[in-house]
Amino acid sequence: MGRLVRISVRIDGVVQGVGFRPFVYGLATRLGLSGHVGNDASGVFAEVEGDAAATEKFLRAVAAEAPPLAVVDDVRSREIAPTGDAGFAIVPSSRDSDASTLISADSATCADCLREMADPADRRYRYPFINCTNCGPRFTIVRGVPYDRPLTTMAGFAMCEACSAEYHDPADRRFHAQPVCCPACGPRLRLDAFADGDVAGDPLTAAARLLRQGNVLAIKGLGGFHLATDATHATASATLRARKHREDKPFAVMVADLAAARELCEVSDVDAELLTSRRRPIVLLPKRPGTPIAAAVAPGNRRLGVMLPYTPLHQLLLAAVGRPIVLTSGNVSDEPIVYRDEDVVARLGTIADAVLTHDRPIHIRTDDSVVRGFRGTAQVQRRSRGYVPEAVPLQFDVGRHVLACGAELKNTFCVAKGRHAFLSHHIGDLENVETLRSFTEGIEHFRALFDVQPEVVAYDLHPEYLSTKYALDLSDVELIGVQHHHAHIASCLADNGESGPVLGVAFDGTGYGTDGTIWGGEFLLADLTSFRRLGLVDSVPMPGGAAAIRQPWRMAAAYLDRAYGDDVPELDVVTRNAADWRAVRSLARSGVNAPPTSSAGRLFDAVAALLGVRDAINYEGQAAIELEQFADPAERGAYEAAVVGDERAARGGHEAAVVGDERLRVSGVDLVRACAGDLRAGIAPAVVAARFHNGIADVIARVCHTLRTSTGVGTVALSGGVFQNLLLLGATVDALERRDFRVLIHSRVPTNDGGISLGQTVIAAHQQAGAGAPRS
Repeated sequence: MGRLVRISVRIDGVVQGVGFRPFVYGLATRLGLSGHVGNDASGVFAEVEGDAAATEKFLRAVAAEAPPLAVVDDVRSREIAPTGDAGFAIVPSSRDSDASTLISADSATCADCLREMADPADRRYRYPFINCTNCGPRFTIVRGVPYDRPLTTMAGFAMCEACSAEYHDPADRRFHAQPVCCPACGPRLRLDAFADGDVAGDPLTAAARLLRQGNVLAIKGLGGFHLATDATHATASATLRARKHREDKPFAVMVADLAAARELCEVSDVDAELLTSRRRPIVLLPKRPGTPIAAAVAPGNRRLGVMLPYTPLHQLLLAAVGRPIVLTSGNVSDEPIVYRDEDVVARLGTIADAVLTHDRPIHIRTDDSVVRGFRGTAQVQRRSRGYVPEAVPLQFDVGRHVLACGAELKNTFCVAKGRHAFLSHHIGDLENVETLRSFTEGIEHFRALFDVQPEVVAYDLHPEYLSTKYALDLSDVELIGVQHHHAHIASCLADNGESGPVLGVAFDGTGYGTDGTIWGGEFLLADLTSFRRLGLVDSVPMPGGAAAIRQPWRMAAAYLDRAYGDDVPELDVVTRNAADWRAVRSLARSGVNAPPTSSAGRLFDAVAALLGVRDAINYEGQAAIELEQFADPAERGAYEAAVVGDERAARGGHEAAVVGDERLRVSGVDLVRACAGDLRAGIAPAVVAARFHNGIADVIARVCHTLRTSTGVGTVALSGGVFQNLLLLGATVDALERRDFRVLIHSRVPTNDGGISLGQTVIAAHQQAGAGAPRS
């Protein structure tokens, strides 16, 4: 035997609730090492004693061979004096240290549990709450750390003798699986008809029957209640849409397996990987022609949001129904998802005919995540269940603890300590009391879970955002206001593990500028500390202010007035809105209740109305989304837009762009004029829509080319909600790469406002050191 050594080991990362202690136990036993392993609030600690060569093997294997759900960030070790003890043990958890362990996200049912659930001889046969160390609820049931059963919502379920034996056996797959349970001791399913109470018989069988008959069901999932109905049933889907007050926004669909998904949609390799991953997000997929999905599920949309079952309950229900089901958030539109049992009747009783529920509490509401594939990679559009609360690793230490409060729409918040940013689950639009409560409760939960005591608080500059008002009401913290579009670009940098500088193209609907106007079509020179606004989409008025967002034809009126003045040609958009056209045009000219905006989102709105796609919207971004769907993807033509500097623009010229302290201005008016001209010439509107998209991509590349000449920066970061548009994103990346730019896009965090809080976090972390401030 070689030299006897004893080492103390600390393992940091996602190492609790993922079977790490039994893994260490098995590894140490296999290598003939004595010692112990345990949990504390910071992660996993261990001491191993034995032959020096064996301890070296242990240190290598503890990261390389970690369990499937584990994420090992760091393994630190030091040699200590041998004790001569025999055997290896798993010791009780310690709560003495500060909380810094990372919590695992909820994970889809693993293959082992699915096999047991399908085995008539197994004691968990058809049990809808089967789980083990490698799968099941995590974040949504955690009340505190360390991650042990008493600090989860499973605390009220006393384990039966059989489950307790598994839980305490280091060799068992369910060793210290905190949600472990069975039909004898675990949660129970029930089906309630709101009018008549409990439904007799097997709840799953009865629920499947109700769905096949065209009823609407509320179903309790991991992070809240869903609303479900038969996705092939036209009347049922239309009924759900009417009751939920959700006129047009697409519903998600759950199918039994990957083969069923491929029957409905085109599924690439990356799509298949996403669908079957442990995260089980909603994946946006191109619909196949002739799909049996009812038209009311995703009206006017070429794509369908599809997910596979991620709980045992979903697995059993889909098998019993035998067809795809709609599975959408259990709420009335614009409200957060219902997650408390006591709220179901009041908030869902007028929507659903019955509720399939159970008695395991949900501690924190969490919507389904939404992702899509783009050129062989995954892009997260809504980061929530399955991803949260996993940390976004940073390339630097943030110093003092940071809280970033995010934006108003698609809100997330973020807390950060050390080299970890904990981006929250999707909160939603902060436009009502219930969502604001979800925001504030979520912040308190994250602060406790990760032991973050914010000393620096970042917020959006918009004075009326509820997230901003929350920040400004805090005391004993350093407050740092972060410009919205700078946050977008910083978020993209952090997503890619970079610090800049970059040429940042931030295109979205609305963001408060440092000059007090509404920005949204910005070209920035930016890093994680500061930015300069080098270019923009030339501003136009928003006649009626917020009314112009709800009624895109108003933006068409503003752009057409700029393009043609009193000689606006006869166009369908003018005819459709003739009763109010003159009044809205006058409003735009007056500047009263018509704030100027450089928003690229409003430019897309104007073209959508011009082409007859949408004059009024029922959800945020609808006009632009439908314009993308409407465009002919085979068209390669592109419209041109002038790019001018401040001085030359003032003279009305269209000479070559100038740089320096002058800002480049992109003429959106030119693009609208080109669209109108082709419409009048009889060009198909779908072709016009595609040429507009290609024109936007081309002018982005032209502006960046000019700015590279003056700045020497050859990397472009694309961010903002407009870049959720795959047609535009693909064309823009192509146009930039043809000009030899290096292009950064989002993947791990949303390009929309759901990523703003991460950008605020990294900017605040850098600005607190006094490294600089933004310039408009």
